[in-house]
Amino acid sequence: MITINNEPKAYTPIFLGTIQHGIRLSLEILIMVGMKRHDEIIETYNVTISAIDLGQLPNIGNEIPISEIIGSELSGFKAKVRPFDVQLQHTVSTELEQLVDLKNVGLYQLLKGQNEMTQTSKIPKLLSNHMILIRQLLGKTQPELANAIGVSEKTIWGIENGSQTISDKFIDKILTVYTDFAESIEVQFDWVSLTFPDLTSKQVINDILKIQPDLFLERPTSQNFYTREMAFAGEKNIYIQDFAPIKNRETQAIEQKYGTTLYLTGKGTRLFEKALLEQNITWRGFFEKARQYRGHLTRLDIAINDKWGLLDMNDLVKAVQEKRFWSKSKSYAVHGNVDDGWTVNFGKSPFVIRAYDKRKEQASKGFDTDVQNRVELELHQDKAEYVIDEWFNHDNNKTLTEITFDILYTYLWFTDKPIEEKLLKADKVRDTIESSVDPMPAWSLLTALGHKMKFIRQPKEQSIERIEKWVLDSVVPSLAVLKKTGHWAEVMEAINSAELSSEQQKLVKTTMINAITQANQKLTINFERPKKKYIETEVQ
Repeated sequence: MITINNEPKAYTPIFLGTIQHGIRLSLEILIMVGMKRHDEIIETYNVTISAIDLGQLPNIGNEIPISEIIGSELSGFKAKVRPFDVQLQHTVSTELEQLVDLKNVGLYQLLKGQNEMTQTSKIPKLLSNHMILIRQLLGKTQPELANAIGVSEKTIWGIENGSQTISDKFIDKILTVYTDFAESIEVQFDWVSLTFPDLTSKQVINDILKIQPDLFLERPTSQNFYTREMAFAGEKNIYIQDFAPIKNRETQAIEQKYGTTLYLTGKGTRLFEKALLEQNITWRGFFEKARQYRGHLTRLDIAINDKWGLLDMNDLVKAVQEKRFWSKSKSYAVHGNVDDGWTVNFGKSPFVIRAYDKRKEQASKGFDTDVQNRVELELHQDKAEYVIDEWFNHDNNKTLTEITFDILYTYLWFTDKPIEEKLLKADKVRDTIESSVDPMPAWSLLTALGHKMKFIRQPKEQSIERIEKWVLDSVVPSLAVLKKTGHWAEVMEAINSAELSSEQQKLVKTTMINAITQANQKLTINFERPKKKYIETEVQ
């Protein structure tokens, strides 16, 4: 029980980490607190708390003795701590000294003391209905499929009637022959944000991104406690927030406060992959370099692209409505409709699984895509760090794709029939469900085939496509009217004399120059292929 602005709440306060950009010895520190109820984080607060009252910094996921929180988003929140063992107070100074070297979100630990997010690798077993579904997706008859992959028709018939099992070798034959099907599921990063406690934005641009500094527009901001923002080409696709230098009134010396956060949005990751390609660096190499500069992930989105239409969002939404699914998180939400496309979210921060109709989502913005549906893993703080830790763990020798589908399999499962309430209360819920209810064929096939798919990158040039499309759709018809009515000269004169804003000038510059990185002068590769996808090398 805790009181929030004088209102009692049946929550348990959970420590989610420190959110300062570098902890120094201080009487007050800023921490993130999660409000837990029924094994679920309902909401979070960033609160200022007395370091002396808090005592030893708890492990992430542990309960903390907060009795009251007061304040608001605008003025900030403050927390009071319940009295605790006096002996702990004597350890405060020692613990604070140890905090000096910690990053903004604390140690790389998982919430609730978990050692891992995934189960021991357990790939769903392919069954006869999966084989039928694969053949239907390929649009082949039993004889046609048998002839194409070099097996007997009897083998296909035996697999589909359940008298013969499906081997890895058999699936590999299908993926080898039908290359489009082998590329029907892709894994790629769709959002990356990293906090660097010891760097400024300009150092991040020069040392981490290695992109020409003069392509970034500097402007003030008040978001996330920062005062300055550096935006690539003036747009919020690749941008960095930090603290602008200030002059000390007494000494007149310029003072620089350190700590910065780098944001690569969905489009920003594609643009940055162009820079990675030119620098001959993989994503893995980029994260290794970020860690050398004490970079810590604050968010990592991993996208699973379904290009074949293996999933049907109408079927997925119907399964949710009919309670034909199991999720480790008890929270879920359905948005959208049949015409505009569905979106289904499972869980809340720090970990959300999201499935949505990517093609309809892009069509609503006026764009086309070869991706029909997308499943996203949105991971924050230590959940995001866990993925990279696992990727770098040479002992398990897992690819990022395997880790991604292990997590998906562990946290979400769909079935072909409603799950009885008593099964959800079993000791081993997941095992009980899998042994009692058949899986949804499309979902289990996605998780089974996913382990064999590739992690890709899709470099994209910074361009004026969005402006061009808006002009063609919205401006050209009006210009045609002006031209036909004899006002074209005035239009051309206005265009030639127009003054561009700083953002527009940055966009012009990034569009006109051929390469966006400092490394481009040393490379002889032709990069004029912005639409080509590259399989990411996962082992270095």
